[in-house]
Amino acid sequence: MATSTLSPATPSQLCSSKNGVFSPSQALMAKPTRTKLMTKENGMKVTCQASSIPADRVPDMGKRKLMNLLLLGAIGLPTAGMLVPYTAFFAPPGSGGGGGGTVAKDALGNDVIAAEWIKTHGPGDRTLTQGLKGDPTYLVVEQDKTLATYGINAVCTHLGCVVPWNAAENKFICPCHGSQYNNQGRVVRGPAPLSLALAHADIDDGKVLFVPWVETDFRTGDEPWWA
Repeated sequence: MATSTLSPATPSQLCSSKNGVFSPSQALMAKPTRTKLMTKENGMKVTCQASSIPADRVPDMGKRKLMNLLLLGAIGLPTAGMLVPYTAFFAPPGSGGGGGGTVAKDALGNDVIAAEWIKTHGPGDRTLTQGLKGDPTYLVVEQDKTLATYGINAVCTHLGCVVPWNAAENKFICPCHGSQYNNQGRVVRGPAPLSLALAHADIDDGKVLFVPWVETDFRTGDEPWWA
């Protein structure tokens, strides 16, 4: 029976015997241990050395975490930058006014001047303007040729269609599912479940200013569902 002992001279030789190398490796050896093996074929005793990876060769987890954070920042900043224009598009800013109001805009995007509006819109007129949060809002001219103190949101309370004013019927009639509202926007026929929302129509420095309506709905006597 032959015995061989691994020489520590070469780090690539882990197991050896008279018959040659059994387990070559390129790893560095640290704290080697010896293991004896017996083979049934030739009764040869083999002495092997097992090695462990030195501590300075283990990847640094702190460095890994730092690299992950840097990668996340490199991806997150451009993504956030791209989201800003989309957010601005879906939430258009309104022209500021006192008390959180919004200056009404005409079809061309110009500020609505109350005196000029009265000159070109007769009694009973209801014309769409841009109101709070960019919603289409009717500006109402009373029979005495003054502006009403309220505006009527044109968004149908059924499925959100813009409801046109039908002067012949003296009603707002939705073209989508036939909902009807009276000349003040109170629902008179379904399937719409609620009246059209209101906004205060004030005059500030000659301009029409829409202000959120949070008081009781004068048409129904109920609390405003939109507030």
